[in-house]
Amino acid sequence: MRDLSADAFLRYLSLNTGTVRAQDDLLSIMEAAQRHGISVISPWRDQVAAVGLDRVVAAVRDGGFSLSGYCRGGLFPADAAHRAEVRDDNRRAVDEAAALGAPCLVMVVGGLPHLSRPGSAPSTDIALSRTQVADGIAELLDYARAADMPLALEPLHPMMAPERSCLCTLRQALDLCDAIDPERSGGLGIALDVYHVWWDFEVMPQIERMGADRMLAFHVCDWLVPTTSVLSGRGMMGDGIIEIRKLRGAVEALGFDGACEVEVLSDDWWARPLDEVLSVMVERYRTAC
Repeated sequence: MRDLSADAFLRYLSLNTGTVRAQDDLLSIMEAAQRHGISVISPWRDQVAAVGLDRVVAAVRDGGFSLSGYCRGGLFPADAAHRAEVRDDNRRAVDEAAALGAPCLVMVVGGLPHLSRPGSAPSTDIALSRTQVADGIAELLDYARAADMPLALEPLHPMMAPERSCLCTLRQALDLCDAIDPERSGGLGIALDVYHVWWDFEVMPQIERMGADRMLAFHVCDWLVPTTSVLSGRGMMGDGIIEIRKLRGAVEALGFDGACEVEVLSDDWWARPLDEVLSVMVERYRTAC
């Protein structure tokens, strides 16, 4: 297991830029990251769109940045009137990720159609949502493989099933990978976020089942007790109850050598100064991850 406390150059630390999305635009966030010695990021599509893809591509190149992922594609469930829009939007996400040099496109697959895609007809058929997710990923995978862009399925906490993801456990995500890509021919895997899987009694054997070839991204933060919001009440590493090192040890035992991507979506941390958040994040990376 890697000793992050000795990682003087922060080689294995990635800033998911959603962690400081409220403080400034993406280009300013990248400048702040450089001040703190952070050279790996995972930006969100809306942040890229706000300043322009070409400007971000140039900033990544000129600033010597690399990416640990790109957030996000998915949200597949939709009524018939919106399915072409979903397909086209996900293909654009693949193209953007490729332009930025991301190693994977993180997929938040979506929940009920009208909650995932505004304007879709109301539905409570979550089984249909799962079918649409499987069909959508299978179709997108061909396009993504042509662009050499792996798709990283991110299972989310079950409380996010209605709006964000009917894929709620690592077992579900791996079952879907095996159904779509039984030969493990590449291009489809997992983004494992400790916030979403820490509670799952099957998570350790499912990590072992996953294997190195399906392990594409590793996200860290903490679960606060009490939590004020499942969406925006995350804690900084070390402030909650997740066994982060145990989970990191399990994925590194597979051979995973990628970044620890810090994704703290938090009303509390969004209200703090940008440099304060990054300073604490670096310290907790070394002491709590």
